[in-house]
Amino acid sequence: MNILELSEQEIGRRQSLQELINMGIDPYPAAEFPTNAFSEDIITDFKEDEKREVVIAGRMMTRRVMGKASFVELQDSKGRVQVYITRDDICPGEDKDLYNKVFKKLLDIGDFIGIKGFVFKTQTGEVSVHAQEVTLLSKSIKPLPIVKYKDGVAYDKFDDPELRARQRYVDLIVNDGVKDTFLKRATVIRTMRKYFDEAGYTEVETPTLQSIPGGATAHPFITHFNALNIDMYLRIATELYLKRLIVGGLEGVYEIGKNFRNEGMDRFHNPEFTLLELYVQYKDYNWMMNFTEHLLETICIAVNGTTEVQNGDNVISFKTPYRRLPILEAIQEKTGFDLSDKDRDEIYKIATEDLKMESVDETFGKGKLIDEIFGEFCEGSFIQPTFIIDYPVEMSPLTKKHRSKPGLTERFELMVNGKELANAYSELNDPIDQEQRFIDQMKLADKGDDEAMVIDHDFLRALQYGMPPTSGIGIGVDRLVMLMTGQPNIQEVMLFPQLKPEKKIPQASVKEWAELGVPEDWVYVLRKAGFNLITDIQSEKAQGLQQKIGEIVKKYKLDYEKPSLETIQSWIDKAGQ
Repeated sequence: MNILELSEQEIGRRQSLQELINMGIDPYPAAEFPTNAFSEDIITDFKEDEKREVVIAGRMMTRRVMGKASFVELQDSKGRVQVYITRDDICPGEDKDLYNKVFKKLLDIGDFIGIKGFVFKTQTGEVSVHAQEVTLLSKSIKPLPIVKYKDGVAYDKFDDPELRARQRYVDLIVNDGVKDTFLKRATVIRTMRKYFDEAGYTEVETPTLQSIPGGATAHPFITHFNALNIDMYLRIATELYLKRLIVGGLEGVYEIGKNFRNEGMDRFHNPEFTLLELYVQYKDYNWMMNFTEHLLETICIAVNGTTEVQNGDNVISFKTPYRRLPILEAIQEKTGFDLSDKDRDEIYKIATEDLKMESVDETFGKGKLIDEIFGEFCEGSFIQPTFIIDYPVEMSPLTKKHRSKPGLTERFELMVNGKELANAYSELNDPIDQEQRFIDQMKLADKGDDEAMVIDHDFLRALQYGMPPTSGIGIGVDRLVMLMTGQPNIQEVMLFPQLKPEKKIPQASVKEWAELGVPEDWVYVLRKAGFNLITDIQSEKAQGLQQKIGEIVKKYKLDYEKPSLETIQSWIDKAGQ
């Protein structure tokens, strides 16, 4: 990297870095720095009558120098603590360079330092650490955005959503509460695992690369497997592999893993997302509803200490039990239309003529039409946890037919805060029925439904060996974390969500400048002076351009031989050709 590609602050920090090296100080020491305390513990466990020796480490976030004494705010993984540093404490001998030069001039906000000292309380009543030794642990050469807080209000915030998601490492450092969200996410997943493990179920791993994108209706990501010379798919669900394990005799299996659906992004969707899928033999969807609501109640208590959590204007209660409502009753409740005895054409007419829906077209089958109607008129109205149950068979190609309601299946979706959180079935285990439903799905594909399921012949073969009665569920982990933390956007609960490519300033390449006769070193000078494209110099006067690049050379103390006016004029002339 050329020095002129850096900001003035970055250049200054690199100069400080070199000075430290020249002084014999390793800015990135390899040795262990054993700590014995965290900021949070120091503050909460403070005792007036006890002199506690501590060794702490962290990032220097603020610094107030007052002559021979200074205050530093140190941030570690638990929080922040104030450190009091005096010249004579850390430099007991004649040499005061560690304080006067290193600490005051060569260290910067963002540097990692180690502190050995003792805990005390300042005259203003703030629990602090009195430093006796200061050690540089890692030099920061790029300045952090400085977020200042006064009376609980943040100033100069690092708050652009895209920038925060792109530079999550900075977001975690400077924005209060961000780390807490992801610690709560870890609690959600940890509690979920513990709940399943204690129930006696086995965590497994299934292929991420699949030959058939099965188990859900979605657009897959396609890649090519060179060794076998075949196209493969990033999984859209783990369902069909987990069911194979039930066939194999495992009592209950679950997987918490990444799935990929090549679809749009919004506040509730990310193409890469985390899904929990659980399958348990000899159970049905009624059992799964009971199991799920107790699971969510347990998670909410683990994360928030209560069964209630604030989401925007809504207070959502995860206390059991949850309402159970058949989907066709929900549609009738919200639209006034009873679809229970209607065929595909009748429902299409209601959707297009009566409900004036523009989102449906002729390719939609009965199941997809009902799904669209529910999504538009019903889904958003269910704020408190509600099990929407008994879906039509056309909507549920992997679900067992309802034991007492013809044309329906034993399926539920859990709606919370106006969005689907979970999808569950009494799993279809009739191999002949399953094959026919796959065939029906392929007919929809022939009509233009590009999300219809593909026939998985190996899965059908597994079913033919016999699968016991089974209930299964899929829970969107990211959406669950949104609910448990009150976050309105899925990107806020994903450490590294997918983003558009980062915008870059258009720049002519070094090679393109070379065609004008501009040496590489001077390309960076021109860019620093604001000339990124060759066309940028076309209207410049040679003398004026020479003066502008000369100012850059002088400012940054560059040992470059200044090009002549004739040379610069030739650059301008060629730029205009």
